[in-house]
Order: sequence, then C-alpha cells, then structure tokens
Amino acid sequence: MTLALILMIPLIQILLFGYAIQTEVKHIPTVVFDQSLSPESRDMLQTLSATGYFDIVHSASSFKEVNHLIDKGSARAGIIFPPDFSKKLKRGESAQVQVLVDASDSMLSNQAVAIANSIGLIKSQEVLLKNTALNYKELPYDVRVRPWYNPDGVTAYYMVPAILGIVVTMTMVIITAVAIVREKERGTLEQLIVTPIKPFELMIGKIVPYIILGYLQITVALLISVLIFKVPIRGSIVQLYILTLFFITASLGLGLMISNLAKNQMQAFQMAFFVMLPSILLSGFMFPRLAMPKAIYYMSDFIPLTYYLEIIRGIILKGIGFGYLVGQVMALLVFSVFFIVFSSLKFKKQIL
Repeated sequence: MTLALILMIPLIQILLFGYAIQTEVKHIPTVVFDQSLSPESRDMLQTLSATGYFDIVHSASSFKEVNHLIDKGSARAGIIFPPDFSKKLKRGESAQVQVLVDASDSMLSNQAVAIANSIGLIKSQEVLLKNTALNYKELPYDVRVRPWYNPDGVTAYYMVPAILGIVVTMTMVIITAVAIVREKERGTLEQLIVTPIKPFELMIGKIVPYIILGYLQITVALLISVLIFKVPIRGSIVQLYILTLFFITASLGLGLMISNLAKNQMQAFQMAFFVMLPSILLSGFMFPRLAMPKAIYYMSDFIPLTYYLEIIRGIILKGIGFGYLVGQVMALLVFSVFFIVFSSLKFKKQIL
C-alpha cells in the first residue's frame, strides 16, 4: 500500500496541477451600472465582454448595489457609466467610464486593469477615425480604473493573510494525523478504548488541544503581519477569531479522518501531504481560481482552505463581516461535522 501511494501521488499531482494551474484570468464576473443606457455604452460593454475577460453577470440599479456585490464576491469588477456618457461623446468631449476592480487578488486585478485600459484606447481610436470633424482635446473614452482593497498592489497584503491559512492547515492536518497514528502504534489508544469514553468524545478530546495551538499560531502570525509587513486589518478581529474556529475544526477533522484511514505514520504523512498540495495550489492561495478550468474550479470547492481564504482576505482586506461570509462559514461547518462524524464512526468500527 505504501509503495503504491509513493508511485501514484506524483503521477496524480503532475496531471492535476499541470492541467489546473493557469495564470491568465478570464471570465471575470462583472457588475454594470449603466446610467447612460445609450448605444455608445452598450457598444462599450459588448467590446469588453467580447474580449473574454469580463463576464457581465449582473446589472445594478445603484452604486451601492455595485459596492455590495463586489464586497460579497459575487462580482470581481464593476463598470459604471455616468448619465452624460453619450452626450459627451457626441459633443466631442471626453466621456468617463469608471471601472472598479477587486484588488484583493493582485493577479486578477492586474489583468483587469490592463484590459480595461487597452479597450479604452482602442475605442478612442475608433471614435477619432470616424469623427474627424470633432476636435477632441482628450481621448474620447476616459477609462478610470479604481483598484479596491489593495490599490497600491502590495503583494504582502494579498499573500500574508493567506499564509496564515496555510500554516494552520499544515499544523492541524499533518501533526494531528501523524500524532494519533503514532498513539495507535504505541498502543496508548488501546488504554482509552477500555474506558467508558465514547468514540465521539474521544475525537473531541483529541482536537481541543490543537484548537488552542491553532489560535496561538493565528495570534503570532497576525502580530507578525501587522508589525513587520504592515498589513492593515480593516474588519473585526473578533469576528476573524470566531470564524477561524470553523476552519480549525474542519482541518482537525480532516487530520482525524486521515489518522483513521492510515495504518502507520508513513501512510499518514503521505496522505496528509497529498491533501496539502491541492490546498496550496487549488484554493486560490497562489493562483486565481477564476483562471482554472471549470472542472478544477468546482473540485476546489471541496478544499476547506478555499473558504477560509475568502474569509480571512474578506475581513482583513475588505473589512466585511459575517453577513457577507455566511456561505463560507456554512461550508466549513459542513466539513467539520462530516470529518468528525466519519472519524468517530470509523474509530468505533475499528473498536468493534
């Protein structure tokens, strides 16, 4: 079994990651607030959509709605046309187009900014060639891009919060899995089996010390992030600590499940390592999920770290709260319950 894992792990990972990892982000979910409702604004939207980089997913009725959808993550970009957009073009004046980009993902925002500016230049050239009689003093299309949440594109603001999730995952999954299997090999778990403790109670007892350890790690990592890397914490630190509990329990539950499936420490380490690489590469930690093929994108929904990265970046960079993160919290709760219940039932079966 161990030899088979050693041979299969690199093969599966090369095929999976070679297919999944892409850096060119297309089909960015985009919300539009078109106050002009003119042929010119519709033509601009069609051009942006035709590039394949912007997918119009919602038409907003107010700037507040645009803000809400980007905060929520339902849209990663917003395009706003002012009421006088068409009139200015016809008068030979520069017409403004505002493009808002979620810069909490620097790779995505860089491409969105570049494409939006390029389209503005292309459309301006088209207008200048068609309307030589109009004396434009500036470019007809004045595309003004505003990167939100990380306007200066500081890499540390984007990467450091995510590293917190990676550190917790490594500790909770690998150490928990290996430590419990080691207890099996040493026979210390057999001493607990003869006690009146129920399997579920035993599983809970095993993860409580690691929950404390996880919070200590988060605290130290946050202090380093703020004091050394100057990462701004725009949201509630209390909410961050509360929601982190769901991720810690999900990671510990995964470690418990691995410990119940593995027969020895080597197998436990290999299985934990097999879980870690997808967590790092497919969760959105290093590469935007939007750039991944659809099959891989949906596969990453089964990785707990995917949801925690949205939580921690949302609270730290965007300053959003629980109301915007209910879906992510519920997903982590489902993971926690499933992993712990499965581990308890598996452990009970081993006892019988």
